[in-house]
Amino acid sequence: MRAALRSELEETLHSRVTGVSPISGGDINQAHAVDLADGRRVFVKHNAATPPGMFEAEAHGLAWLAEAEALALPQVIAIGASFLVLELLEPGRPRADHDEELGRGLARLHAHGAREFGLDRDNFIGRLPQDNRPLPDWATFYAERRLRPMVDQARQPLGRETLAAFERLYARLPELVGPDEPPARLHGDLWGGNAHVTESGAPCLIDPAAYAGHREVDLAMMALFGGFGGRVFAAYAEAFPLEPGHTDRQALYQLYPLLVHVNLFGDGYVGGVRRALSRYV
Repeated sequence: MRAALRSELEETLHSRVTGVSPISGGDINQAHAVDLADGRRVFVKHNAATPPGMFEAEAHGLAWLAEAEALALPQVIAIGASFLVLELLEPGRPRADHDEELGRGLARLHAHGAREFGLDRDNFIGRLPQDNRPLPDWATFYAERRLRPMVDQARQPLGRETLAAFERLYARLPELVGPDEPPARLHGDLWGGNAHVTESGAPCLIDPAAYAGHREVDLAMMALFGGFGGRVFAAYAEAFPLEPGHTDRQALYQLYPLLVHVNLFGDGYVGGVRRALSRYV
């Protein structure tokens, strides 16, 4: 850890740093468990080259999700220009009912809802900006705030035929997105690595890209990359039954994370985008 960062943390947290241990923090940022002279042990995520507002946006998303009182989330302790200090949640082994608790908790989170599709501030998915300006209906929001920005960034690897297919998809979205539902409170980046198990064995969500959208978005991403057992989905469906046709819409809602991966990690995800897209146009 840089000496300047250590000094800034001590000033912000009003306690001397007595120990620093590197821990996993994802692909973008560095992360450390930090011991303080006052007895606290905290999680510090930091990046001197972080896009402006990234850590503030993450803290805002955590607080917004916590309003639902549905699942555990790390408490925000402090925010700096190049760091975020969170409650350190030591990992544990999942207890016997962990999967059911996660499914039911996610259902409660989604059902808590929001007034409109979007969020009161923009944020990030990975290191990519995510436009959350509200729009009045889900089909328009999914086209204009989710798919189109990612497609525009990926024009070269996608190619002309795929770009034309996306234009046809946008026109069809009102008939494809499913029955009208109120906005759900979404984690927004719910792959297996963002579902943590606390020391007590309870499920906990971390690293959100939060906004209000269609609840099938979170479920589709969970299915795309794996890491969630069948009991999670069964418990969710029991607590908050899904609308008819949800399995047919799964690939539609996997398009967004696949496009994100094209823009973050390259051409290897283009085939997945094309396969999902071909189901609808």
